[in-house]
Amino acid sequence: MQKIAPAKIVSQKSYVVAGKDHLTSNRGEANTLQGRLKITEHFFDVPKDHANQNGSTIRVFARSVKKNETPIVPDNHKEKQQLPWMCYLQGGPGFRCQPPQNYSFTHPVLDKGYQLLFLDQRGTGMSSPITASTLQMRGTNDVQAKYLKLYRADSIVRDCEAIRQALTADYPAEKKKWSIMGQSFGGFCSLTYLSFYPEGLRESFLFGGLAPITAGPDEVYRRLYKKLIQRNEAYYNKYPEDITRVKTIHNYLKRFGDGKIKLPSEGNLTRRRFRMLGLMFGFHGGLDSVHDIVLRASYDIESFGHLTRGSLSAIDRAMPFDEAVIYAILHEPIYCQAVAPKWSAHRMIEEYPAFDLDKTDDSPIYFTGEMVYPWMFEDYSELRKLDDVAKRIANDSDWSELYNEEQLARNEVPVYAASYVEDMYVDFDLAMETARKVKGCKVFTTNVMFHDAIRSRMDEVVRQAFTLRDDVLD
Repeated sequence: MQKIAPAKIVSQKSYVVAGKDHLTSNRGEANTLQGRLKITEHFFDVPKDHANQNGSTIRVFARSVKKNETPIVPDNHKEKQQLPWMCYLQGGPGFRCQPPQNYSFTHPVLDKGYQLLFLDQRGTGMSSPITASTLQMRGTNDVQAKYLKLYRADSIVRDCEAIRQALTADYPAEKKKWSIMGQSFGGFCSLTYLSFYPEGLRESFLFGGLAPITAGPDEVYRRLYKKLIQRNEAYYNKYPEDITRVKTIHNYLKRFGDGKIKLPSEGNLTRRRFRMLGLMFGFHGGLDSVHDIVLRASYDIESFGHLTRGSLSAIDRAMPFDEAVIYAILHEPIYCQAVAPKWSAHRMIEEYPAFDLDKTDDSPIYFTGEMVYPWMFEDYSELRKLDDVAKRIANDSDWSELYNEEQLARNEVPVYAASYVEDMYVDFDLAMETARKVKGCKVFTTNVMFHDAIRSRMDEVVRQAFTLRDDVLD
């Protein structure tokens, strides 16, 4: 496999933030002391294309965090500062990391003896971010499309390996490897890491990130549409009154020209865009969040004959694809190996009449999920600027391998995964197929958690993951 050179460290600036030690409950009781955190902001330079180590570079940003301890007798020996690294890989693709203090698992992981690195994957946050304006600076649409192909998991993993080498350059040999923790798409990246650069890894934790190892996305979406039907049924069983409310909203949007109504972001509010609210069905509390928007919008229509600014803003905020260009364009290619995606989700939905937008019977209107569709590049104001680029990507079949199944079969890196039976974004059966392909992969499975358990059920899912690590053969 291609050898990776260490990243160039451009700058490292540290500061201290308060923990939760000043918070109290509503009964006036002090919460558990969490202590203060020392956060360092890192900027690195890495090759734009790792196949050309001597070519141009891009800048990658990350924040590291460790406990800010003030011992009575300071110990400034270097080895005391060289804590083992845990690199967190955010879900997506195309989403940045929040500051470390905003993650509920930061303190539990630090308590295990690690220091954490929260990486803004290339193209996100402050890592040479991809937006319509920054992408258009690259040149023609063809150049932009070729550039975007450098922003998948294979390049992200090479960035990680370059950064690992830079951060551990003066570490003793036994401390140079690091651990990785991947959520959702971050787990997909972890499997790519295990496939091609396992020598850099001490252990790998995956949360909802056992990627389907397929050549393309068609089978993925066939299965996810089936799960999405189940989630729609769960929604309407919980909120049966919303069957009529959703139809009221759709009839209103259709009556006004289906797209003539503009959102605060200047996007078009079409029926097809409104039903993308189903994206939230896969999260804890997601059914309730969609109901809240549906209730508010239907109330507006019945009371005033139009949607008020509050409802329009709520719909706009719920689907922030204008701020997620990488997600919109590269979401299907994250599954592709020598296969063109060709708007897979758009093609596969035709196999499921339940999602017919113009059904005339009494059945409810079903919401769609995380799928990406070609019409989004008409309805979303920022995505309109990249319509041609997205089409080029959708028809491109020249995608490199993301996984090495032979390497995974002889894997020696401990892998601990959490997989959710009711996951709406990563099919459980495909996830289990992947787990069986990774030698030594231990899996915690549950049917009472959803895809965002690392946020919504952090205590339980992180405890279970480390239990897999610390358990003994029985």
